[in-house]
Amino acid sequence: MRFHILGLGPIGNLISHHLRRALPRDQHSITLIHKSQSQANTALLQGGIHIENQGVVTAADGFQQEVFELSPQAYNSDLARKFLGSETIESLFITTKAHQTVPAVRRLLPRLSPNTTIVLMQNGMGIYEELVHDIFRNPEKRPQFILASNTHGVYRKNTTSLFVHAGIGEIQFGIVPDPAQRNFEASLEDPVVPKQQRRPRLSDITPATDDPLHERYRSLRDTVAALLVMEPLNVSWQPMLQMQTSMRRKLVANAVINPLTALMGCRNGDIFHTNAAQRIMQRVCQEASDAFAAQIKADSQAWLTGLADQGANTTNIAVQRLPRSLTRQALEEEVQRVAQATKGNISSMLADVRRGRSTEVDFINGYLLKLGSTYRVEMPATATLLNLVKMRSAIPVDQML
Repeated sequence: MRFHILGLGPIGNLISHHLRRALPRDQHSITLIHKSQSQANTALLQGGIHIENQGVVTAADGFQQEVFELSPQAYNSDLARKFLGSETIESLFITTKAHQTVPAVRRLLPRLSPNTTIVLMQNGMGIYEELVHDIFRNPEKRPQFILASNTHGVYRKNTTSLFVHAGIGEIQFGIVPDPAQRNFEASLEDPVVPKQQRRPRLSDITPATDDPLHERYRSLRDTVAALLVMEPLNVSWQPMLQMQTSMRRKLVANAVINPLTALMGCRNGDIFHTNAAQRIMQRVCQEASDAFAAQIKADSQAWLTGLADQGANTTNIAVQRLPRSLTRQALEEEVQRVAQATKGNISSMLADVRRGRSTEVDFINGYLLKLGSTYRVEMPATATLLNLVKMRSAIPVDQML
């Protein structure tokens, strides 16, 4: 199996490190896709990825190297050609910034196929929808997608090869439903197994034998298996409905913590020491909860209407309600929990602002605003934070007083 990693920031390096340590080298290759030839050269000289956790440093090496972008001058050199990727990508982990994903996937498109698996592991929401709308409109030619949510805290320390795993969290993932209607969660409906003991199984993706479509789903099965063997990262496979709830909760935490730390220039744990910050958090959580409730209500109504159009009696059918975990109080508790768990971290949005880079605010607060617009929910606090971050990003750091 050939794995490729696109996005070699702290999280990308953490995933690469644990993936390499978990998988046998003689059976699986892991290729790091670098932005430039100089970065690839540096990675070769450093001899691998080093992760520090609680003062203990572990190393992982044996990676393949590729270059994502080459200058015209470098393209014709023998050394550059060594790093040019040409093989079909079987499994692609994407940990780039949200706004960089569509352009990056477009450039890799000739190497992707319907048998490819793409793991999206980024802040924000709406990235998968954007990829489907802009690139993969034909379901028959669309790769399989896994949506993953990460709560580990990692930062680069001094040199480019050493990363500190400061905050131990978890990785949850779910598989996007199959366009061909194969049920990847069939075991969750198994009447023989007690409900509380039901778990997704690899055989739901494709059996090890006797599946005429095994090649179509082999990469997806192997990618899920690879995720699950990274035990130090606390990885779990969640039903997609539960995964959507987890991603919504993380989205709201990011919609509060990231903008406030980017604007105030402080660490995650420093933002809730004032009543003013508490009030902002409460407003954003209320707006998000209202938008989620409106979306769930609209989806349930559309489902009932579809059943009624087919002649079904919908009188006694219970509609889906807003989960307690998406109420304002529960979202506030989640924001506070994340801020405390990552209290020593500098948010990615603050880091981007300090470096003069584009932020992911359009995929965080912006995603919530799109929901509000779609379902007619007013979201003034969420919009204010988005606009303030855009203002802050527009002022060059060297012009700050």
